[in-house]
Amino acid sequence: MFAIFTWLADWLAYGVLRLESGTPLGEAVHFFIEDVTKIFFLLAVIIYLMGLMRALISPERVRKIVAGRSRLVSYPLASLLGSITPFCSCSSVPLFIGFLEAGIPLGVTMAFLITSPMINQVAVVVLAAAVGWKVAVLYVATGMLVGMLGGLVIETFKLEKWVEEYVWKIHMGEVAVQTVGTSFKARATFAWGEVKDIVGRIWKYVLIGVGLGAALHGFVPQSFFTTYASSSNPFAVPLAVIIGIPLYSNATGVIPIVEALMSKGVPIGTVLALMMSVAAISLPEMIILRKVLKPQLIATFTGILFVAFIAVGFLFNFMLA
Repeated sequence: MFAIFTWLADWLAYGVLRLESGTPLGEAVHFFIEDVTKIFFLLAVIIYLMGLMRALISPERVRKIVAGRSRLVSYPLASLLGSITPFCSCSSVPLFIGFLEAGIPLGVTMAFLITSPMINQVAVVVLAAAVGWKVAVLYVATGMLVGMLGGLVIETFKLEKWVEEYVWKIHMGEVAVQTVGTSFKARATFAWGEVKDIVGRIWKYVLIGVGLGAALHGFVPQSFFTTYASSSNPFAVPLAVIIGIPLYSNATGVIPIVEALMSKGVPIGTVLALMMSVAAISLPEMIILRKVLKPQLIATFTGILFVAFIAVGFLFNFMLA
């Protein structure tokens, strides 16, 4: 299915630019062309489809689905909905307030908010195209598990006191979000607007990510990674998580780096830990959540995910060694 992008990269890198196959520069340029064209094609298609879905499934409907359920049902359900609903970071605050106002426990709410940014539908499809569905499915499954465990820990320690006081006083009725017309034309227009808006916001992160991936693929020898990032190095996974926190490049933008690292032999657990860190505890996400969470809960939230991602990295490195 994606052979056309390989052919295009072959033609441009080795035909038009006349670079030599097998050389560092040739391999780096080929990687860059193939991944840029493939990722932007997938971005346009998947964001359009997710835009149509978002026009059908509102945050208010998600809130009503979760409300009133038992803990045994609400945690898996919140995590599942977080993984499949195409809401952006700007929806985090109204969703958070709406969930709590509906009587949904803080832990269940946090399970949704942890899973939602981590399992980005576009990133999952691009990840599957880059490194295979096995890795993509593992990423989704562990993301949902981390969301549920993180929410359970927050509820166990009863951290409601670290939610901003004004949140508990709000009676907002339905979550304030953009409404979309019911006709197909209105939904299609909304979906295309989503494509232009999201691609317009993240294209630079994609180019940066592909550029870094191309440099790693073409110029950094495999021996470097087998020495410093192998599963035998106990510091590789924690370092990957630490690097991911300030390295905000959008979950989609980090996939070319994931692809390059895996091609160099970096273990899957280390790579997944990096990707989860970038997606779930990035600085922009924390800044948005600061509107409704006190610094103590932000720190606790970050600490729980930091430990969870390290555990996931070591677990997968051990299981898939």
